[in-house]
Amino acid sequence: MRIMGLDFGSKTVGVAISDPLLITAQGIEIIRRPEENKLRRTLARIEELIEEYEVSEIVLGLPKNMNDTIGERAELSLDFQEKLQRRTGLPVVMWDERLTTAAADKAMIEAGIRRERRKDYVDKIAAVLILQGYLDYRAGKEKE
Repeated sequence: MRIMGLDFGSKTVGVAISDPLLITAQGIEIIRRPEENKLRRTLARIEELIEEYEVSEIVLGLPKNMNDTIGERAELSLDFQEKLQRRTGLPVVMWDERLTTAAADKAMIEAGIRRERRKDYVDKIAAVLILQGYLDYRAGKEKE
């Protein structure tokens, strides 16, 4: 059993996968699409990855506003959640992703990745941060 983490953006979806023990998250891919509303291929690729990695649950980033409200981007993520659940039959947990993109940028700066290359990695790293936050939360709940 593995858990998949997704960072859903306007033209990309960053994808991360947990290890089988549900301890760590690894970035595996960025799914790109030419237009925001073109989701058929994106959903098909996610289904392929679910099968390949034997995923049993999905964690999807919820980009809330800093004042904890739901904006347009979060509404689109909630709509994507419904599509994922319907298409895959898997539970899709929403996870607060505020500041994950900023944290991903900071990590890349610290790693010395040049500015022009950062956009090639930011969505995948954000997916890792979303999934790792969820895995850490689950591990903490199990200890209680």
